[in-house]
Amino acid sequence: MASGSDRNPIIIGGLPSQVPDFDPEETQEWLDSLDAAVDERGRERARYLMLRLIERAREKRVAVPEMRSSDYVNTIATKDEPFFPGNEEIERKVLNATRWNAAVMVSRAQRPGIGVGGHIATFASSASLYDVGFNHFFRGKDGGDGGDQIFFQGHASPGIYARAFLLDRLSEQQLDAFRQEKSKAPYGLSSYPHPRLMPDFWEFPTVSMGLGPLGAIFQARMNRYMEARGIADTSASHVWAFLGDGEMDEPESLGQLSIAAREGLDNLTFVVNCNLQRLDGPVRGNGKIIQELESQFRGAGWNVIKLVWDRSWDPLLAQDRDGVLVNKLNTTPDGQFQTYATETGAYIRDHFFGDDHRLRAMVEGMTDAQILHLGRGGHDHKKIFAAFSAAKAHTGQPTVILAQTVKGWTLGPNFEGRNATHQMKKLTVADLKGFRDRLHLPISDKELEDGAPPYYHPGRNSEEIQYMHDRRKGLGGYVPTRVVRAKPLQLPEEKTYASVRKGSGQQSIATTMAFVRLLKDLMRDKEIGKRFVLIAPDEYRTFGMDSFFPSAKIYNPLGQQYESVDRDLLLAYKESPTGQMLHDGISEAGCTASLIAAGSAYATHGEPLIPVYVFYSMFGFQRTGDQFWQMADQLARGFVLGATAGRTTLTGEGLQHADGHSQLLASTNPGCVAYDPAYGFEIAHIVKDGLRRMYGPDSEDVFYYLTVYNEPIQHPAEPADVDVEGILKGVHRFSRGTEGSIPAQILASGVAVPWALEAQRVLAAEWNVRADVWSATSWNELRREAVEVERHNLLHPEEEQRVPYVTRKLSGFEGPFVAVSDWMRSVPDQIARWVPGTYQSLGADGFGFADTRGAARRFFHIDAQSIVVAVLTELAREGKVDRSVLKQAIDRYQLLEVAAADPGAAGGDA
Repeated sequence: MASGSDRNPIIIGGLPSQVPDFDPEETQEWLDSLDAAVDERGRERARYLMLRLIERAREKRVAVPEMRSSDYVNTIATKDEPFFPGNEEIERKVLNATRWNAAVMVSRAQRPGIGVGGHIATFASSASLYDVGFNHFFRGKDGGDGGDQIFFQGHASPGIYARAFLLDRLSEQQLDAFRQEKSKAPYGLSSYPHPRLMPDFWEFPTVSMGLGPLGAIFQARMNRYMEARGIADTSASHVWAFLGDGEMDEPESLGQLSIAAREGLDNLTFVVNCNLQRLDGPVRGNGKIIQELESQFRGAGWNVIKLVWDRSWDPLLAQDRDGVLVNKLNTTPDGQFQTYATETGAYIRDHFFGDDHRLRAMVEGMTDAQILHLGRGGHDHKKIFAAFSAAKAHTGQPTVILAQTVKGWTLGPNFEGRNATHQMKKLTVADLKGFRDRLHLPISDKELEDGAPPYYHPGRNSEEIQYMHDRRKGLGGYVPTRVVRAKPLQLPEEKTYASVRKGSGQQSIATTMAFVRLLKDLMRDKEIGKRFVLIAPDEYRTFGMDSFFPSAKIYNPLGQQYESVDRDLLLAYKESPTGQMLHDGISEAGCTASLIAAGSAYATHGEPLIPVYVFYSMFGFQRTGDQFWQMADQLARGFVLGATAGRTTLTGEGLQHADGHSQLLASTNPGCVAYDPAYGFEIAHIVKDGLRRMYGPDSEDVFYYLTVYNEPIQHPAEPADVDVEGILKGVHRFSRGTEGSIPAQILASGVAVPWALEAQRVLAAEWNVRADVWSATSWNELRREAVEVERHNLLHPEEEQRVPYVTRKLSGFEGPFVAVSDWMRSVPDQIARWVPGTYQSLGADGFGFADTRGAARRFFHIDAQSIVVAVLTELAREGKVDRSVLKQAIDRYQLLEVAAADPGAAGGDA
């Protein structure tokens, strides 16, 4: 192995390994001093001195690299803990009542005939963390602002309900309707934090693991963005995210830590409940998850506060002059600590303290019971208060509090620290009695033995309840609470949409560019222009939106501290502290989190924002579909643009970029209104109606998804007799057939409409077929309306039966009906049931591939010639043309030869 002097000049462990030594004599004196400390006082003393030197170096602003992790003890020393301003005795009584009601609520939900489940153990471990927050930190909305934004851990929801019950925010009837939202309506409580299901209570959906931390980061950033742009004063708002240590395994949990540190989001605190357990077993049985997370957060630039041990450890740690106790804590794996949580004091004495005489001496004067109750820091109100206070006071960085707890804490030996505790939902009578005794609650044995266990309430006028109300009054109101204060926006005038309705003349543009042109006009509107939030994952140029750089600018809280390489160009890259555009890098997950935070600002801060998120359509509903469910749950609003859409339209990119299914995925989201427009005038009406529905006087909790393409086409001017209702409901006749005698109908969407028009021409000129072309702007909305009509008819047979819009719209037009799009056939097949005639669809089913547009469309048989053959085939089936023409047409157009297809338009970035 090479010696130190022979190594390459690299950085090892954060320290320079090859730097010129200008004073070797002084260096040697320092090294000799260290050697002497080791030889005379031992390694632990030398280590302590080194740590103090590093601490002093930072105080003197000497740049010393951060250590990856620190000792397995509390970050905040006992001597540095602030005064605890609360009444700990009262708070303990409040917490005991909350713990009881949370567990009883879940247990009662398991009663015979119901059995809807629930989770007890998560809240049991994190109850003290929440209690300190509720009593001393979480700001409400009564002051007229957004208060604090709190992302509650999903599995802890029973505890949040239990506290609300004590405060008379929820009734006993509601607690008994936990997870019975329809059968016990209107009293049902949702299983987890679901704003859509409880829109006056929950603010943020979090139970889909990893989305809570991701959402919290971008909520904190959105708060800063809104303040920087002068839209809302969010300076007093703090974002709290309560997370599980097992949850941190999700990529979304840790994937965006760097942006929080890079932008100095000191308005953000993560509280990670480190109960050392996942759903089925230990998080890191052979390791130490707190140490691991500390390294990751430190490396990402976060302030880390470790809250590991409660006050009962303080006297032991004060005795630890040679570091043997700290060393034992450092080297004991999590799996063993989990075992200690389930064992006796005698076991802990023998197995933890027993292998070193110095450790044994520390606990000689302690009973086994006292050793057993050496507790975790996440259950100690004073320690928690110190950690929360330090987090709020810290500036320049986001903070993470790593709090060690025991899963199932106080629930008894059958629950505490057990691998199966997450799935345990019911307390036996023996469990209940032990739990009651542990909490010192005045509940009799008879009450526990006869029927369902009772809820406990100390009385509305009790000292505990009055204390709770007083604390919340002092902090600005009750949480969680969702309040919608936003007023309807004054929507743009008709002239704003005029330029797009005129069409593109002789110029060929893609529908993406048509939308961008409309967006530019909307952003000029004096009333709502500033409320648009532009979001893209490093693809503004791809979508032709670099024209916004000079005027709207890219948001960066630090501004632009460099000379841009393209500063002399008209469309130079420009960053600004007040920028309007969010450029989140190559992160669709981060962009979608920004979209959700902006789209829910109307409720969070009472100020509507209009997010416009543009992305490669393949990487939307497929890659971040879980977040779009989160968006719908959070009642967020805004425009989502799936650009470069279609299976065959993004030429050359191949399989993973060829989106032929996002419209189908969008159809599964009840909060999503999805359109596939073909022309600019359709986009204008859809966007206008979207603004009305989402931001007008009778606003709806929906968001709009528009798929737009990168293939340049000529956009016609809006017809004089434009069918606006048809555009918005999902289908309108765009081109009436005027030549030929055999009638047929072609339905097409998006980029397929020009193919349908070409097929219309060929059918008339070569096959005597008079085909109408319909633009199906939304297959999804047509189906959704039809399903609702059928549902109504099913439940109201005595009333006049309704007819779906698509049926009414197409009635009177003689078929057959042939549908085509650049999507898989399942998309247009959604309406097959309600089309009044023979129906056939063409689509791009299968994986995409790289080729010319024409070749790809010939391969999938969705091009104009394939549409012609499909129409002829259906006419032959109805006996309106002879079947012999089918082979003639296939041979004439060489449908079996992919290479014979016209390559079609090339390029067309936007």
